[in-house]
Amino acid sequence: MLHPHDVQEQVFHYLIKKGAQTEWGKYYDYKSIRTYEQFAQRVPVSTYEQLYPFIEKVLMGSQNVLWPSHIRWFSKSSGTTNDRSKYIPVSPEALAHCHYNGGKDLLSLYFHNVPQSKLFQGKSIGIGGSFTRNKMNADSFTGDVSAVILANLPFWAQFARTPSLKVALMSDWEEKIEQHARLTVGENVTSISGVPTWTLILMERILEISGKQNIMEVWPDFEVFFHGAVSFEPYRELFKKLLPSDQVNYVETYSASEGFFGIQDQLGTSDMLLMLNYGIFYEFIPIEELESPMPLVIPLWQVELGKSYAMVITTNSGLWRYAIGDTVRFVSIAPYRIRITGRTKHYINVFGEELVIENAEMALAVACAKTNALVINFTAGPIYFGSEKQKGGHEWIVEFSQAPADIEEFAKILDEQLRLINSDYDAKRYKDMALLMLKMHSAPEGTFYKWMKKRGKLGGQHKVPRLANNREYLDDLLKDISSQS
Repeated sequence: MLHPHDVQEQVFHYLIKKGAQTEWGKYYDYKSIRTYEQFAQRVPVSTYEQLYPFIEKVLMGSQNVLWPSHIRWFSKSSGTTNDRSKYIPVSPEALAHCHYNGGKDLLSLYFHNVPQSKLFQGKSIGIGGSFTRNKMNADSFTGDVSAVILANLPFWAQFARTPSLKVALMSDWEEKIEQHARLTVGENVTSISGVPTWTLILMERILEISGKQNIMEVWPDFEVFFHGAVSFEPYRELFKKLLPSDQVNYVETYSASEGFFGIQDQLGTSDMLLMLNYGIFYEFIPIEELESPMPLVIPLWQVELGKSYAMVITTNSGLWRYAIGDTVRFVSIAPYRIRITGRTKHYINVFGEELVIENAEMALAVACAKTNALVINFTAGPIYFGSEKQKGGHEWIVEFSQAPADIEEFAKILDEQLRLINSDYDAKRYKDMALLMLKMHSAPEGTFYKWMKKRGKLGGQHKVPRLANNREYLDDLLKDISSQS
């Protein structure tokens, strides 16, 4: 068996060889690259905006630009500063050796952990997105990565899923959820794969249609929810309420438009095994280096346990040293296991508090547990220093499915937990010297759904922004809440 470092070395040399005759590979003279060090010195780390001129050529029909295989599919992910969506090339190799291998390994690991599973005695629901013809080139298609995967599945893989592919790929999300609910309420569903938010909406609609109290009364053989895209922690208690059975397992995946990166290989943990043989070469930027004009970038074999890094990937779709925007922390290096800690752009650090999503979700989970509350969605941002020595702080908007008896007590516990978890936040909160205690708003039911719909952000690729270093989302949401009162 190969050592993990040897696997990554093999992937690296494979990618360099494949890319050597592309427009990108010729520009950086890949034919003369022999070592990782040469690659790192010669090829820059790129953001989507920096790589877009090359991606745009592929979108318009040019081939052999970033990758030698014929590119006909592009997965859409959340927008950039200059567009509503990113368009990520998806090569045949990425589909076969990355996304589909991820699905196979996910099932293999699940059956290893649950040998008594009866998963295939029922049907699986995959709540996917949709795709359309590429407006720049009618010979190609763009869509959510889940839709790209579903549209290219072999015919035999359709037998284990429900409803039909036609329904699964509908573009109208409200109608899609309605059709999913009505067509699957009478099926023997044993698993669901999807984003927690949309899965909750589907389950709640199924309960309305069926008149049942929980999902186990509708699907008594249901046994596993495969989830990803957003942290599961804010939703865990909600799912336990809807699926009140010890037979139900929760398995997290780290699958994105750019590739399939990780699988929770052990039940009862949030740790995910970093998948090293899917045609992706990994590099990492230490969090403290992110603001540096020349940040340190290291390969997998130099990462340290317990440290957080921004991920940089080189893929078998032609993303070369691409800064994906996610941050991860290594919880194990033998084997390499990670936890997603957030996004490089989704944090609050107006006052030097360096609050990341992982901090927020951990503190929120404790506050919910101590007040018997259940959270559907939330977002938070800064309260800026004002005139007349007004101090700063954080402002939260939280939508509950089960509100705490005392919202001020909930806010107090949340603040206390943030201080325990994050020493920088605690230092700023010391005697209210720099930051005042956080301000909390309880949003009416449906607030975030209506807000996302208003912004044209319904769908699998779009996620509620949890943390922001400005007040853009907060102020827009507060206007909506004010108009409802």
